[in-house]
Amino acid sequence: MTDTEVRACAVQIESVDGAVRRYRRHPNGGGLVEVTATVAESATVHESAYVESGSVLGDGTHVGPGCWIESGARIGTDVTVGQNAHLGSGSRIGDGARIGANARLGTSVVVAAGARVAIDARVADRGVVLDRRRARSSDFQTAA
Repeated sequence: MTDTEVRACAVQIESVDGAVRRYRRHPNGGGLVEVTATVAESATVHESAYVESGSVLGDGTHVGPGCWIESGARIGTDVTVGQNAHLGSGSRIGDGARIGANARLGTSVVVAAGARVAIDARVADRGVVLDRRRARSSDFQTAA
């Protein structure tokens, strides 16, 4: 079986709740993408990353190693999601945004176009990042 044929095969994974989900390897990087997710052909999903159901990744987006993009997340064009980032369900990441390694973004986080989230930063559920988010406890609050 060729590398192309392997990437085209669906992989079934049973979750803790017993539901069986189907994933395909993304052709750029080999990450596991749930079959109902929409990932642009020019996007790259690292082989150790997961993209869950209903998520949308735009052109030129790069998802780094160890990332988990939960269901319904929307990521714009030319976004870099750093190593081990976790985007909560329903998160929205703007065009040109950058997310540092080991960042954690809670449920329904919005990272505005051109914003940056630092290495090891944490963004609370429903948080909004408008410019830069640093890895200090005072920066963990959500924007109003």
